[in-house]
Amino acid sequence: MRQAGKQSDQNKSREGLQDATPHYHGHRERLRARFREAGPEALADYELLELVLFRAIPQRDVKPLAKKLIETFGSFAETIAAPEMRLKEIKGLGEAAITEIKVVQAAAGRLVRGQVKARTVLSSWSAVLDYCRTVMAFADKEQFRILFLDKRNQLIADEVQQTGTVDHTPVYPREVVKRALELSATAIILVHNHPSGDPTPSRADIQMTQSIVEVAKPLGISVHDHIIVGKDGHASLKGLRLI
Repeated sequence: MRQAGKQSDQNKSREGLQDATPHYHGHRERLRARFREAGPEALADYELLELVLFRAIPQRDVKPLAKKLIETFGSFAETIAAPEMRLKEIKGLGEAAITEIKVVQAAAGRLVRGQVKARTVLSSWSAVLDYCRTVMAFADKEQFRILFLDKRNQLIADEVQQTGTVDHTPVYPREVVKRALELSATAIILVHNHPSGDPTPSRADIQMTQSIVEVAKPLGISVHDHIIVGKDGHASLKGLRLI
């Protein structure tokens, strides 16, 4: 009887260990396997975000947190691009997880920037647009960026010249042209974002661009385009025949 009782206790102990195994362990492996076998397109935004959070949060079910992030920011891309201060407001999201999220954002930016640098800018226009949208479309403040090009239309430098408020960035045409001369650039592409999401150029955008064109032209510097990016797409002032 003692032996039978001991065996019963052992069975209960094993069952207890099985019950104590977190349910999300199997979920993590299944999600990783689906990513490997079916590709990222087979995963919802929150599931892709779970994969990012796994490394930073190994001892917790991260599905509710991933869903909360998507609900708060709108999409995977918007979550990855969200400012750190906004991310810190999310309960359960610590420094390690925020770092993982920002590593993904940095990696995406470097990947698309590498595609722009590898070829002449005007022959890889779609890569230029992808790069601009990746690094700027989801920012919460306006940024004014300039791509400086050499005589072969290859990228010399990519610089953020100004960062403004949610709806305004001060830009000084002479400072833009001065920097182009310092870098020996013969052409530039102006880029800025609209945090509202709507990339439609404002009257101020058009006037500022035309002022830069007027200052740059006598010095042999061409303004190839002014691209405005937002969550809802992009606008080209050249394509709209505004310059």
